[in-house]
Amino acid sequence: MERIEHRACAGGWQDVYRHHSTTLGCDMQFAVYLPPQAASQKLPVLYWLSGLTCTEQNFITKAGAQRYAAEHGVIIVAPDTSPRGDDVADAEGYDLGKGAGFYLNATRAPWAKHYRMHDYVAQELPALIEANFPATDARGISGHSMGGHGALVIALRNPGRYRSVSAFSPIVAPTHVPWGQKAFTAYLGDNPADWAQWDACQLVANAGERLPLLVDQGEGDEFLHTQLQPQRLQQACDAAGHPLSLRLQPGYDHSYYFIASFIGEHIAHHARALNA
Repeated sequence: MERIEHRACAGGWQDVYRHHSTTLGCDMQFAVYLPPQAASQKLPVLYWLSGLTCTEQNFITKAGAQRYAAEHGVIIVAPDTSPRGDDVADAEGYDLGKGAGFYLNATRAPWAKHYRMHDYVAQELPALIEANFPATDARGISGHSMGGHGALVIALRNPGRYRSVSAFSPIVAPTHVPWGQKAFTAYLGDNPADWAQWDACQLVANAGERLPLLVDQGEGDEFLHTQLQPQRLQQACDAAGHPLSLRLQPGYDHSYYFIASFIGEHIAHHARALNA
């Protein structure tokens, strides 16, 4: 593991590391924000999953999350959004291949060799963080768009592993929208029955725990009706009796201006659970 960026920020340090992932079979980068409290004690960790086309850089440079993490004493870890490298499969367009890992474990060639982002985020990366940084095993998970989908699905698939979960503008029902259908067909095959385990709305019905879900969605989001459809998650949670706080925010779009406006509230939400 090699540190490749080290910048003072909000009294702590915003770092970026490169390491070889055995899960993905390639070198990966991830960002770690260590708040000032990390100099003297172990702290809980919030994992942030970014959306289509992003790397670890988008969140750490645009969201303004560091000052809230410093206020609450929370480490933030932001991985890249897909495997990377010359031998990693890719495709034309922004919504499949590199930058579009969808936080699942692919089963179809040529994707299955490297595209195992679920296992990387849920298992390999936390083990690495907890072994090498002043981190406890208290974990929260959050994300935006494709990463919001990832946060919800990973939390729902791994009961007991996370104490908190939230999302901005998540793809809540990927089996019903073009982004998800394209990715799932490529990564998992054309049988919709194989897609259900990666769809938050379907996972809620049989969730092994009732971890409260916090979701913020901009009403001015250009993808609201075509790709995101948060009402599907509300309906699924209502039917299952699963706690959901779905906040529709007037005027906000899909951008990091939206995330920056509410990230402080999300970090406070996570901190309450992580520090309990």
